[in-house]
Amino acid sequence: MNDLIKVRKIVTHVENIFHEGGPVSKIPIKKGAVLIVLENPYAGQYVSKIIPMMDALKPIGLDAANKLIDLLGGADQVQSYGKGSIVGEAGELEHGALWHVPGGYAMREALGGALAIVPSAKKVGGIGSRLDIPITHINASYVRSHFDAMEVYVQDAPRSHEIVYGLVMATGGRVHSRVGGLEANQISENDGLR
Repeated sequence: MNDLIKVRKIVTHVENIFHEGGPVSKIPIKKGAVLIVLENPYAGQYVSKIIPMMDALKPIGLDAANKLIDLLGGADQVQSYGKGSIVGEAGELEHGALWHVPGGYAMREALGGALAIVPSAKKVGGIGSRLDIPITHINASYVRSHFDAMEVYVQDAPRSHEIVYGLVMATGGRVHSRVGGLEANQISENDGLR
C-alpha cells in the first residue's frame, strides 16, 4: 500500500427499506454505505501539492465500490449513488475534495460506466460527526424519484488527523416516490442528465 494511505478501519452499513408508512414493498430497497477511516497525511500543515494522495486513493475507491456493490446484491441491482468525506479538525476541506476522482470514478467504473455525475458532500468535523451524502440515479441526474440522501457517521472518527471517505449506493429510489418528474424508465439520452 502507498505510504500516503494508512487505513484504520472500514465500516459498512446496509438498510433494507420496506415502507415509509405506506404500502409494504415485497422487495425492499437496499441503501448501503462503505466508510473508510484513514490517516490524513496533510493534517496540521498547509501542503500545496496534494494530488499524490488523490492518485493513491484510486485503488481504495475501487475496492470500496466493489465491496458496496457486493453488499447490495450486484451491479445490476444498483440504481443510485453518492459520495462524501468528513475531514478531522487538523485537516482542511480540500483534503476531503481529494475523494472526488477516486470515489466517483471508482463507482462509475465498477458499475460498468454509469453516466451521471456522482453527487457529493464534504465537511470538516470532529469525532462522530454525521454527513448527509446526496444520492441521485446512476445514469440520469434528473430522475426525481431517486433524489435522496443517506446520513453516515463513524462513532470514533474522524480523529483530528483522520479523514472518513464514504460511498453510498441504493437499489432504487424512494420507496413511495410519487412527486412526478422524469422516471427511471423514461431515461432517453446518454448525457447523464436525462
